[in-house]
Amino acid sequence: MNNNWEYKKIGDICIVERGGSPRPINQFITDDENGINWIKIGDTTESMYITETTQKIKPEGMKKSRYVQPGDFLLSNSMSFGRPYILKIDGCIHDGWLVLRDKDDLFDKRFLYYYLSSKTTYEKFKSMAVGGVVNNLNSEMVRKVDVPIPSKMEQAKTADVLDKLNSVIVMYQQEIQKLDKLIQARFVEMFGDPIINNMSWPESTIGDGCFVTKLAGFEYSKYIEYDDTGDVVMVKAQNVKNGTLNRKDLSFISNEVSDALPRSQLLPGDVVMTYVGANIGDVALIDDKYKYHLAPNVAKIRVDAKIYNSVYFMYMLMFLNSYIVKNSADTAKAALGMERIRKLKVFIPTYDLQNQFAAFVQQVNKSKFEIQKSLEKTQLLFDSLMQEYFG
Repeated sequence: MNNNWEYKKIGDICIVERGGSPRPINQFITDDENGINWIKIGDTTESMYITETTQKIKPEGMKKSRYVQPGDFLLSNSMSFGRPYILKIDGCIHDGWLVLRDKDDLFDKRFLYYYLSSKTTYEKFKSMAVGGVVNNLNSEMVRKVDVPIPSKMEQAKTADVLDKLNSVIVMYQQEIQKLDKLIQARFVEMFGDPIINNMSWPESTIGDGCFVTKLAGFEYSKYIEYDDTGDVVMVKAQNVKNGTLNRKDLSFISNEVSDALPRSQLLPGDVVMTYVGANIGDVALIDDKYKYHLAPNVAKIRVDAKIYNSVYFMYMLMFLNSYIVKNSADTAKAALGMERIRKLKVFIPTYDLQNQFAAFVQQVNKSKFEIQKSLEKTQLLFDSLMQEYFG
């Protein structure tokens, strides 16, 4: 907390209201271009702004929803709760959102955005949130949170510094995305469309050429207790994203515990896949930087090295994601059992071609590695300034 800044409760200076949804919502969705923007979590990006929606609702739905305007702040109040966005459009919001309205124009909107998205504010929200598996915020909780109110000039100066760093971070992220698209283009050039197998490669199933398993529920309950440090990294679903291992918020276990559960130990070259939840079908390749072990909701796929190059195999699964999601169990919570994973169709190009693709990926990853180092360095500086300003 910056002792030179004045602080007030959000509820004393902002209007805080919850969204609402006309029901049944399907009866209010419209293709009419004159409809009202229907703002959902899926309309957000990594940007601080919401600029468009994929759906609209009929004007009569406004009466049973919450109308919001450009300049308003939205806070997600469930799932990825507490994440702020600034509206650049008007529209209606459902009850998964809270709206904050700066009624007296006290804030540079970018300053308030950075404060609301800081780790300090998130921890405040987290301590107040209610719920079991899914945390929820309500408007009364948010009203009780303190917010700094320096002069508009100081707010702008702070936001300008953070904006500059954030723009560099976005630039590096976009460079990495371009390299990822280059890999995808090379894959399609060499192997065709993996969904339809238009190059007529021999087809098989994952179970025919791979060992597939998971950490059993009773094993987790009996043996696993996470620690902030340790010998072996537990690969959780949140650590698996777009072909890479995300090393944020790592959890560890000891060598002894890992050795007691050999079936779910991970080795370099193993492919991991999330099999439950919103990011079902996400994959990554295990490297040799740590020792790793399966956590719940992540499957291990160990390929037969005589049939598959594991780099090729991982990218094949990444580009088959829509097919994998389509084959998940049709339940309230999407899920893929181990047997479903084993029955997923894959195709087998020549081993020489797989190796050529893996070599190409290795070269591209050298460039990605250098960009990633610069990204992480900039992110570290950004995080340290956020802590200095708002910690």
